[in-house]
Amino acid sequence: MPSAVWKSALLLACSNVFMTFAWYAHLKELSAKPWYIAAFVSRGIALFEYLIQVPANRVGYTVMSLPQLKIMQEAIALAVFVPFAIAYMKQPIKL
Repeated sequence: MPSAVWKSALLLACSNVFMTFAWYAHLKELSAKPWYIAAFVSRGIALFEYLIQVPANRVGYTVMSLPQLKIMQEAIALAVFVPFAIAYMKQPIKL
């Protein structure tokens, strides 16, 4: 059985996939639609993100401090965002 750190990391990775799509996929997929349509669609996707993120943080907080949990989440967010930007959005990563 995976440790609480690994469970939290896996759940946060899944959560970040939903979050990244909720925040950015509408720029590609719904660019011709009014902003409020994109907002409602994004909010619907974000619901799934929260349903995964809240348990991930609760599990992680049993064995990690709040700063450790946040640092792990940010590292995972970058690990999810970079491939999303390159593969899905066809955007180069540069300074």
